[in-house]
Amino acid sequence: MSQWITVCPIADILPATGVCALIGTQQVAIFRPYADERLFAISNIDPFAQASVLSRGLIAEHQGELWVASPLKKQHFRLHDGFCLEDESRSVASFASRVVDGLVQVANRTN
Repeated sequence: MSQWITVCPIADILPATGVCALIGTQQVAIFRPYADERLFAISNIDPFAQASVLSRGLIAEHQGELWVASPLKKQHFRLHDGFCLEDESRSVASFASRVVDGLVQVANRTN
């Protein structure tokens, strides 16, 4: 079961960047790769460095998919599902996200 949490206006997230938000007790990195309303949300915790840094990573496209490169150890995490390109055992959680009336919302997992 999930509940939608309002984070901020979409205008607060510049295109081609990410921001961090606290959703329940989890740090979530929210990415807006383009100037439209497409969003992606994954855990902000880099599982290799155990640091809250993924929201500050670089967004890149590889083989038709969007990824974020960790700013610390440079591993790549796929934005739509958190899959780690270099080590699938270290993939991160992904979260549903949407824009409603200009506001960014992320699903808080309550299971």
